[in-house]
Amino acid sequence: MTTDAALTLHQLFSPAFPVGAFAYSHGLETAVQEGRVRDAADLRDWLEVVLRHGAGWSDAVLLAHAAQGGDAAELTELGLALSPSAERRLETEQQGGAFAATVSGVWGIEIPPAPYPVAVGFAVAALELPLGDALRLYLQAFASNLAAAGVRLIPLGQTDGQRVVQALSPLCALLADQAQGADLDQIGGFAPLIDIASQRHDMLYSRLFRS
Repeated sequence: MTTDAALTLHQLFSPAFPVGAFAYSHGLETAVQEGRVRDAADLRDWLEVVLRHGAGWSDAVLLAHAAQGGDAAELTELGLALSPSAERRLETEQQGGAFAATVSGVWGIEIPPAPYPVAVGFAVAALELPLGDALRLYLQAFASNLAAAGVRLIPLGQTDGQRVVQALSPLCALLADQAQGADLDQIGGFAPLIDIASQRHDMLYSRLFRS
């Protein structure tokens, strides 16, 4: 990997990249208000399930197939179909649209609006970026964004939030490696409590996040 590719990947997955990830908790806000996630250990366990059995794994497979030349229409349809709630669909659509528009405007290439991981895969291919590193950084950024939401919601100290991210880094690397060779048939997961939390989020009396 060249230095330029490394810098480009870090720019794409930086918190400063304008996809609005800070506005979404992926159902975590519901879990905190219901008392399921109360401390750093709970947050780490919750995010491990999200990564291993929820959208973390599914997103990684979608990203890999998009980067490897998969059918754009099929991947876009599948990415939306995997959303278990209206808010989660909004989450992936809005972030994907913002990501595609920004990449297109900055690098002068055409990235079509798509669910977030699919749009990222298109950009990885168009910019000729290393897929393995893109997957690792995507998953770590996903975990970091949700850990930051947990810091605000529980609340936790910043150091505890970073400990959670550090503890999940080996899992991000493992899933990234597995996703590179996974078939679309392997994309499914099973995280019903997380899906239900996202479906209940719009019924909360008070909300900080959009999902």
